[in-house]
Amino acid sequence: MKKYLLSLIIILAATVSSFSQTTFSYGLKGGINYSMGGEIQGESSGEGYWDGIAEGEGAIGFHGGIFAQVNFGNFFIRPEVVYNSLTQEFAIPLREENTEYSVQTFTIPLLVGYNIYGPLDIYAGPVYSNVLDAKLFGEETERLIVVQNTPINAQIGTKAEFGRFGLDIRYEHSLSNAERQNLEMDNKGVFGGAGGANRAYFEDARLNQVIVSLIFKIGGPGLNERRRRACY
Repeated sequence: MKKYLLSLIIILAATVSSFSQTTFSYGLKGGINYSMGGEIQGESSGEGYWDGIAEGEGAIGFHGGIFAQVNFGNFFIRPEVVYNSLTQEFAIPLREENTEYSVQTFTIPLLVGYNIYGPLDIYAGPVYSNVLDAKLFGEETERLIVVQNTPINAQIGTKAEFGRFGLDIRYEHSLSNAERQNLEMDNKGVFGGAGGANRAYFEDARLNQVIVSLIFKIGGPGLNERRRRACY
């Protein structure tokens, strides 16, 4: 009984000590995204029509937003609000140039992390992702593409902060299932101007991404010096 009581006292003391070191910071973030994924399957409907498979080619997009972070000793919780503009390209043989796939999202990551040492942190967590717009340029009639069937994605990453500034690198993975969507590709101007619409299928419209951000803290402790939480 004494052992259990002693263990409980130690846990309570550690919890109180952790909350006594609670700090809060907030600021801005922005940078680039490198998107990955996507697959389009063509359906041949006669001579001069494409019936192959086009895999998405990674392209650079951008993002910007705000963040807040609450530290509990070496642990922290970090909610963010971020706008993302993603771009992917498909090399479809019937078209004279790559077909662009553009997606804009509004995301709210809720990350839980740990300070490994000095300025270096690791973290992971769920992301609420709301698709604002998604278009495949090159369709006969442009329409909204269904990018995901669930609004929840996942992120994992690492960051380093030095005073007001920091660098953040993370990977975001879609948790949706692939859904086939009918497409009518416009191939006018190909094969001597005969052209026409080539039926195709968007086999997988999901996008994963690598995200690189610059961090600028507006408020919080230790803005003019390197964090040393791990040294205590």
